[in-house]
Amino acid sequence: MADYLQRELSPLSEEQWQTIDGVVTSVGQRQLVGRRFIALLGPLGPGVQTIADDRIGGAELGAVDLLGDDGQTPAQAVHRRYITLPLIYKDFRLHWRDVETSRQFRVPVDSGLAAAAAAFCARAEDNMIFNGHAALSLEGLLTAEGRQVVPLSDWARSGAAFEDIVAATQRLVAAGFFGPFALAVSPRLYASMHRVHADTGVLEIEQVSKIASAGVFQTPVIPDDRAVVVSTGAENMDLVLAQDLVTSFLQTSHMNHLFRVFEIVALRIKRPGAIVALESSAPALPAVPRRRGRPPGRGAARGGGAGEEARTP
Repeated sequence: MADYLQRELSPLSEEQWQTIDGVVTSVGQRQLVGRRFIALLGPLGPGVQTIADDRIGGAELGAVDLLGDDGQTPAQAVHRRYITLPLIYKDFRLHWRDVETSRQFRVPVDSGLAAAAAAFCARAEDNMIFNGHAALSLEGLLTAEGRQVVPLSDWARSGAAFEDIVAATQRLVAAGFFGPFALAVSPRLYASMHRVHADTGVLEIEQVSKIASAGVFQTPVIPDDRAVVVSTGAENMDLVLAQDLVTSFLQTSHMNHLFRVFEIVALRIKRPGAIVALESSAPALPAVPRRRGRPPGRGAARGGGAGEEARTP
């Protein structure tokens, strides 16, 4: 194991470290949401501190000709900056008597504190992916400049979630971004989709999942008044991983042992137009003009409702 983890200085045996590593990895795989639909680059190694963060241009269709001299604009970086890969970490402390109990009675070391630290790191990673980190000038899916924004309806109404996701994916396709699409929402909005959609006899989330075929995900880091739909793929965004979740030994103080769960990761958004943020505060989409119906005959006028509706432009 790498020297910077200082495991040779820790009181844990190799078997105890395996227990800690297993639970940290398990918690990360179970709780991390952004990684489930965002392409990963790495691990590059903990020594990588900065990386180029490009905006990609030249988005028109590829050329088709016989000589290859069409003069089309290549896909290229139209704006480049360098971002620092931040450290995400959470410390935990093991009581020295618990370590001795594990060694003396040959029982697994209690890994609950390591699991909790890993869970806090996972929450911090997803919060950075979706909401960014203003202090470090890191953009998130819900804050990226150049993202598309559409209004979020009241999902308490049956069919509203399906309609919103259809509108979001239509906006993406119209801008030249194609599937698979992924949807991420808050737990409350996720729960609201678990009801029968209109008179179909099918849960609304099943209908939504057919459109968001890359997955429908829930995470508490997204506010209840927002949701996000993305066109997945490394050409649109990726997650740069220098160091995956791992545990290091820090020090022993007052006989108790301090450890750290950490990772080094950052989100790169290459084409922000591939993101549609649904926000309740967004202005409503322009209404689709209604077609003027044929003027009703006398019979329809005497019938009431249908004739009155037909005369409404």
